Amino acid sequence: MTRLKNLSLKAVTTAAVVSTLGMLTAGVAAADTTYNAAAIHRCTFPGIPQQDVAITAFLTGPDSIPVNGTAVPTNVGGTATISAAVHSLLTAVGYDGIRGKATVPVTAARGSVSGPATNLDIPETIYPAGGPITVNINQDASSTVPTYTAPATAGTDTLSLGSPITAALQFHKASNNTWANWNMSCTLKTTSPAQNKAFSPDFVITP
Repeated sequence: MTRLKNLSLKAVTTAAVVSTLGMLTAGVAAADTTYNAAAIHRCTFPGIPQQDVAITAFLTGPDSIPVNGTAVPTNVGGTATISAAVHSLLTAVGYDGIRGKATVPVTAARGSVSGPATNLDIPETIYPAGGPITVNINQDASSTVPTYTAPATAGTDTLSLGSPITAALQFHKASNNTWANWNMSCTLKTTSPAQNKAFSPDFVITP
């Protein structure tokens, strides 16, 4: 009787271990991946000439997508870094803060994207004078994120930042504590060699 009981306990323990390992393996297989892109853009500003801005973008998506499958990325966002020199120009014309919403187009080399990511939030921020500015861009409840559709054949697919990136902004005027509307447009800066505007890594497309 004791021997049967021990065997029974061993079987239950083994089954539990196998089940746990199976759950861990399934979790790894279904893991999401963060995809990143970065490029210098030429952006318009109120009161000063067009300027260079370092833009990064990120999104979270599945580590693989079946052919003809669809996925809607999450955690879509990025940053726009304004140099100390550009910040000083904005300070000189009286601006010290920003808020608004951004629209970021994304393209696919082989699959398709249903449209740009829209209404990405740029939170209201007042910046102290001096130094570079990092503007955060985040997906929130009001944002619309496009659907990606995989191509009909297996392999890989490359997503890239589209152009222009636009933003419906308000700049804060320090002298009278008011906000001025501004429609910003950022186009990919022409360089030689050309910039790599692709997200990394590539999407993996499975049969």
